[in-house]
Amino acid sequence: MEEGEYESVLCVKPEVHVYRIPPRATNRGYRAAEWQLDQPSWSGRLRITAKGQVAYIKLEDRTSGELFAQAPVDQFPGTAVESVTDSSRYFVIRIEDGNGRRAFIGIGFVDRGDAFDFNVALQDHFKWVKQQCEFAKQAQNPDQGPKLDLGFKEGQTIKLNIAEGPLYLGRNPGLPRLPPPTSGETLPNPQGRLPARLHQVQAGSSSDLSVVPLFPHTISGKKPRHLSQRKEDEALPGQPLFGARLSPLLS
Repeated sequence: MEEGEYESVLCVKPEVHVYRIPPRATNRGYRAAEWQLDQPSWSGRLRITAKGQVAYIKLEDRTSGELFAQAPVDQFPGTAVESVTDSSRYFVIRIEDGNGRRAFIGIGFVDRGDAFDFNVALQDHFKWVKQQCEFAKQAQNPDQGPKLDLGFKEGQTIKLNIAEGPLYLGRNPGLPRLPPPTSGETLPNPQGRLPARLHQVQAGSSSDLSVVPLFPHTISGKKPRHLSQRKEDEALPGQPLFGARLSPLLS
């Protein structure tokens, strides 16, 4: 552990009991029923702290906070903390005195919820440790991570709805391309708007014709001249000449 690492508190339980446990004779696991549960060897407070990647189970005096024993936990589940086979409120932990001496003792909680919180606190800490290790590996080898493929797959297309009709992009040789405009075909004006709409003309009356921005130079009260009679130099800037297309509407 580095000296600059700080110690955080993961869980605190005000009451825990400590038991002397017999040696495990077989591999079937520990049983709390063999511990003389009515005669605990010590009772006090349990506190779980974390410093770096290591968690510490500390058994402390309720009043003074004096340390009775502590168990470093470098992985969970593991040999440092084991559950018993006959109860969810009891565990076996491996305590160390700092001089290389170790011993296994049993601990138990009166409330089942305290035992659940003890278990979850250790699980959450080592989930965080695992995530930190994965982030460190990705930072050291960024090229080994998954890459996002934004290219077109074979036969994949994208359909775009625009004014001239659907346009297909992608690797699909079977789709036809849009033909270029033919000679004499009318295109939209440079400003991006079509000329003003022509309202319907009532039969027998030329005064019902309303053409607003197409003929801004028309004098009020005078009938506009036929488009075929417009001189080339009278064309409005940016407005196309429609020629014979409007002739039937103005006759």
